Amino acid sequence: METTETATRWLTDAEQCTWRTYLDVNRLLTHRLEKDLQPFGLTNNDYEILVNLSESEDHRMRMSDLATATLQSKSRLSHQITRMEAAGLVVRANCESDRRGLYAVLTDHGMETMRKVAPHHVASVRQHFIDLMSDEALAELHTSLKPVAEHLRSVRGKA
Repeated sequence: METTETATRWLTDAEQCTWRTYLDVNRLLTHRLEKDLQPFGLTNNDYEILVNLSESEDHRMRMSDLATATLQSKSRLSHQITRMEAAGLVVRANCESDRRGLYAVLTDHGMETMRKVAPHHVASVRQHFIDLMSDEALAELHTSLKPVAEHLRSVRGKA
């Protein structure tokens, strides 16, 4: 019988270096993008919700679908939407086809906020990520990360 020690495939030095660099970039970039949204009174979560709603038909999504899209629990999303409602960015609306269902709906103020913030957010993404790499490096990164994203989507709902 193998012990955990012998069964574990430890990371090589190169693998560990790559993994830790990825973790650093993920943390640092998320922090930077969050900081760049602060002058607008938004968090990354707020912005992600606004993007999802602005790109949805009729600027609305079922709360359960929005929770799935943003990888938030229904409870956490409900609290987030409550804060965003207080700011006038979204409203909740009943789902006519399912009395238990609720929609999150982007308000006119929420859409105007998106129009105002999106150019600044894109500039931040460019400055701190896109423009630091060549087109070839970006294509390679996409190719490299795509199977990871597909795998994680496939196991998202599993235990």
